[in-house]
Amino acid sequence: MRQHFMSIADASAIIEEGRTLILAGDESALRQMPQGDWIGGTIPYFITDEHGGVSTREKVFVTDLTGVVTGAKIAFYDQSNLSRVYAEGPQHGFSFIIIPASNMTHLFFALKAPSFKEFGVRPLIGWIAGVHLDDLGKKTPKVFNGQTGEAFEEGALVLQAELPANKVAEIGIMNLFEQGDGDTLVFPADGFVVKSVLVNGEKMNLAAYLLDKKLDTRLPLVADYSGARVNISFQAINEADGTVQFYAPVFSGVRYKHAKPVGDYIQGFEQRLKKECSLEADRVVFSCNCILNYLYSELEGKKTDPFTGPMTFGEIAYQLLNQTLVYLQVHEV
Repeated sequence: MRQHFMSIADASAIIEEGRTLILAGDESALRQMPQGDWIGGTIPYFITDEHGGVSTREKVFVTDLTGVVTGAKIAFYDQSNLSRVYAEGPQHGFSFIIIPASNMTHLFFALKAPSFKEFGVRPLIGWIAGVHLDDLGKKTPKVFNGQTGEAFEEGALVLQAELPANKVAEIGIMNLFEQGDGDTLVFPADGFVVKSVLVNGEKMNLAAYLLDKKLDTRLPLVADYSGARVNISFQAINEADGTVQFYAPVFSGVRYKHAKPVGDYIQGFEQRLKKECSLEADRVVFSCNCILNYLYSELEGKKTDPFTGPMTFGEIAYQLLNQTLVYLQVHEV
């Protein structure tokens, strides 16, 4: 594993060694980091080797790419050029992206990424930066360019990493949620905020439907996107105007179902790991999990071996995901 939970002083020291890093931490911690070859994003929730799930503003989570990559460049993207993020990725390597939650770049990426030029051709992994839940509405998520010391609440930072010729990057997704046996939901338009839905072909108000059925909105909607199970997590139901807000967009014409309940998250995680994942811990360069899994599955103090990392406001494995764990392996070809 190349991910480490570190004090501000220890993280500062390895930055000054000239190492190539990705940092996750509270804004107050990231602002104390010296300039160097790193990018970072705000989040104070983590899964650690020693303590399992933990929330702190006093430490940072460090992904050390030194010795893995042969070179790396930092690029800034916003709505004007984000559609080039896949095409401009390294020919032999991977791109690591961090986007602050709820800005225009986040929304643009979430809605449009699958239509970008060369989508999925080269590995793109990363996460959505967030804030402590006590700070919602008070502070904005940010990304940091370690080379310049700049912080951005709009836009995205990408570390474009080159790999040796004998190594290859591979992205994996761990998703504990499966489609349930209930109604099929199809939406008339793409978006984060929805009013109407076709329920088994019948047009309904989504908010009224959810309330009438008493569906547990801690469980996401699940769709099959070309063979991959993708979750769409509920953010809020607004009874006053009859809308439902999601953490990721739904797409028109896609068939969604409410997820089956997950009993014990850790037990289910271990079973899915044995069933689906063929990996060696020393190949895992990066992993992150979702803040909703942290909250709903009560992961504080619990471990998700062999994975550690930040608990984010969204995971990126080629496109935006919710309530999943994503990971990056680098191995010899």
